[in-house]
Amino acid sequence: MARAPQPAKRRTRHVLKTLHLWLGLSLGVLLSLVTLAGGVLVFEQPLLAITHPELAGRAVPDSASLGRTLDRILASDEGKSLRSITLPDEAITAFEGSAKNRDRLYFDPADGRLLLTRSAKRDPLMILLDWHTHLLSGPTGETVLGIVAFAGLFMLCSGVWLYWPGRRRAVTHLRPHARPPILRWASWHRMVGVVAFPLLLITVGTGTTMAYRGAVRTALIQWFGEPLPAKPPSIDSVAVKVSWPDVLAAAQAAAPDAAITRISLPVREGHALMMRVRQPGEWNPNGRSTLWLDPYAAKVIGGEDATRLGPGARLANALFPIHAGAVGGGLWRVMLAISALLPGFMLVTGLLFWRARRRRPAAAFRAG
Repeated sequence: MARAPQPAKRRTRHVLKTLHLWLGLSLGVLLSLVTLAGGVLVFEQPLLAITHPELAGRAVPDSASLGRTLDRILASDEGKSLRSITLPDEAITAFEGSAKNRDRLYFDPADGRLLLTRSAKRDPLMILLDWHTHLLSGPTGETVLGIVAFAGLFMLCSGVWLYWPGRRRAVTHLRPHARPPILRWASWHRMVGVVAFPLLLITVGTGTTMAYRGAVRTALIQWFGEPLPAKPPSIDSVAVKVSWPDVLAAAQAAAPDAAITRISLPVREGHALMMRVRQPGEWNPNGRSTLWLDPYAAKVIGGEDATRLGPGARLANALFPIHAGAVGGGLWRVMLAISALLPGFMLVTGLLFWRARRRRPAAAFRAG
């Protein structure tokens, strides 16, 4: 009776091995290419500053001057095409506008003149970003990417469960070998998979949550019994031109210790204006705190301080900065870049091990 569960356990291991193998061979190339793109994007801002030096090194004016420049930008033809605009910071010292066709436009912070347009269909870094987040296929690609990421998590966890030898045999069992080929590729595949498991679990796991970020945020908030975020209130529209210096001044007065980072556009009748701000201690480069304003009256009417949220919402807010290397400094970004190479390494060593194992019976038959 004590041995009865063994056949079921063997069947489970056989099923897991089969899934581990064929998911790796079928989806491994796609997962590897997505993670490689992510490894490059970890250094997106430095690469952007190097390839477009006109976007860095400029003096950033004070808030009042930025407001007057914003007036000029949003009154221009290019400004009217924007769906959001990011204010200058230390890394990119220019206004960055996101257009409705997904192009990015950069404006001088002093006079508002157009400095650069990056085409979503031609700019290498933007193409990499679209590949990494949407597989160049919009919402459908994002859904497929989520499935691939889940498969990657399954391969990670099933591989460690199948091949972990226990603490006593770990050193000898995971030691890499040079020959024969079947042992070489198997040992390298096992060793790297087990040693890099925590790093890959973080990077692939946080990447998976990006594909389902809305559902993940809601689930975490509800798990900790926190209230769902409030919706911006409605406002009365008036036939008054928005004064952006006054709007920025009102926002800064409401959050004096925060940096105003991004403004959602366009200003719609009856809808409050939403600004993203970064409070001290926030990990997200643009912050997850928000301000809602009546832009016509230049008055703050609400908002959310991300540093005062519950643990569920704070955990949800931490996932992207961890995944993108926005927190942890240069060492974490280097580790993320290394982790981006590992799925490709696991694919190649797994494929070579599979080929060597398939050839071994044929070689033994010929030798006999």
